[in-house]
Amino acid sequence: MDAQISVSEQLIMVARILLAGGLGALIGWQREKAHKPAGLRTHILIALGAALFTVISISFTGDPARITAGVVTGIGFLGAGAIMHRARVVEGLTTAASIWVTAAIGIACGTGYYILSAVTALVVFVVLLLHHPDEDKK
Repeated sequence: MDAQISVSEQLIMVARILLAGGLGALIGWQREKAHKPAGLRTHILIALGAALFTVISISFTGDPARITAGVVTGIGFLGAGAIMHRARVVEGLTTAASIWVTAAIGIACGTGYYILSAVTALVVFVVLLLHHPDEDKK
């Protein structure tokens, strides 16, 4: 397939990637403020990478499903790395879930679902702000 893409198409791709980075930053900022291992930079990079893979997939194949399916699989490894089991307590599930949903937001941005991705990021942000009573025990 011809890789020649117009400047206007490339600018749309850049806007999608920048939106993904900004929404990933929102989620990552909350994780950073909560002193979680996957913070601002991690979430930005996850959203940027997912969006970039998506726009490239659309550009070269016209079908975002092919490469984004790999993103979904690969992000599971990052999420698994965030989960720890210590003394009968499992930690990191919320961080793993935030990594997973941040990748989905990046994919949504990459496919052009701007409102859907922004609303989802806001809902995730609000959910992450909710207080969990077990956090007082730490």
